[in-house]
Amino acid sequence: MDTLNKTYVRKTWQENERVPVLHIIKSLGRGGAEMLLPETLRQHDQQKFRFHYIYFLPWKNQMVAAIEQEGGKVVCVEAKNNASILFAVRRIAAYVRKHNIQLIHCHLPWAGMAGRLVGKLTGVPVVYTEHNKWERYHKLTYYMNKLSFSYQQRVIAVSSEVANSIKTNYNKIRPQVQVVANGVDTAKYARTQPAGNDIRKQLNIPATATVIGIACVFRMQKRLGAWLDIAKALHEKHADTFFIIVGDGPLRDEIHAKAKALGTDNYVFFAGLQAETRPYFTAMDMFMMSSEFEGLPIALLEAMSMNCVPVCTAAGGIPEVIKDGVNGLLAPVDQPLQLVDRLSQLIQQPGQVTQMKQAARETVINSFSMKKMVAELEDIYNDLIKN
Repeated sequence: MDTLNKTYVRKTWQENERVPVLHIIKSLGRGGAEMLLPETLRQHDQQKFRFHYIYFLPWKNQMVAAIEQEGGKVVCVEAKNNASILFAVRRIAAYVRKHNIQLIHCHLPWAGMAGRLVGKLTGVPVVYTEHNKWERYHKLTYYMNKLSFSYQQRVIAVSSEVANSIKTNYNKIRPQVQVVANGVDTAKYARTQPAGNDIRKQLNIPATATVIGIACVFRMQKRLGAWLDIAKALHEKHADTFFIIVGDGPLRDEIHAKAKALGTDNYVFFAGLQAETRPYFTAMDMFMMSSEFEGLPIALLEAMSMNCVPVCTAAGGIPEVIKDGVNGLLAPVDQPLQLVDRLSQLIQQPGQVTQMKQAARETVINSFSMKKMVAELEDIYNDLIKN
């Protein structure tokens, strides 16, 4: 660690001032990691901490306004690709010195690599949040991430599954790996709050119908093609079942084409990107995911907080949230179509649906609240800043 730079940065920060913390992330689009940033900022102690945010992809900026609205300072250090993110290190280091940053918090591998190098140059401690299993990374990303992993003081894993992946692939004592589960603002994501638009009415879905939905980025791992296959098979069994897909992404054209080929126009609705998802969760009875792999999906926790029954493949950290048959349903990752029969049986048991809805919300309140998550983050911040 560069002790001269460390002395310089910390000498210019006064104890009675707010502690400057810098988040570094590749983009500020609508991915789960990105959408957490304004939500955690809302809960943080901003009388103690002052939050800065650097991102690299200017065309993925949907979260910028939300962060600024909550009091964060956002800067785009423009980079065209992963390699150019690393060439931005000296510019970020200059920002760290100028603003007397006392802690760097990085998210996802390439931002993590850049942040670790900045930490080396400036002597500022670095904490990194790992959102995915290492086995899922591209080989170059995997090895670059691993090569620089020791250059940080603490690692946060969003689930035990992710923590185990780190320990399997990076079998060293340091840096310390700690699980801090993703959280949701359970007061905000609650059916007791005003729902806004009546989505069922807008889509002409009967009040008595069963609505199954998802909110996600259209990426390969979400397996939305399988999701549509499940929707078609279930609708053939239960004609009063409707489906809502909220989101967009790289596979948009492919997924829309498949939906058209399956003839789902009358019962599968594409809502597109939505800044406000709560009206859609209010319209849903169940939240279905057919993912091949996950970390710990934020949208899943939000839906559960709003009394949607989760019905998912057992991908990544999802089994750490869902207890099969108690607060939701699980199917093996390699057998997503099992969800057809599981859902068909559940739809015919409205009493069990009601119980699972309540159990889903209670799970989030007890174990995955934003308040709990932020308290754990601030404990880490305080520990690293003191040292």
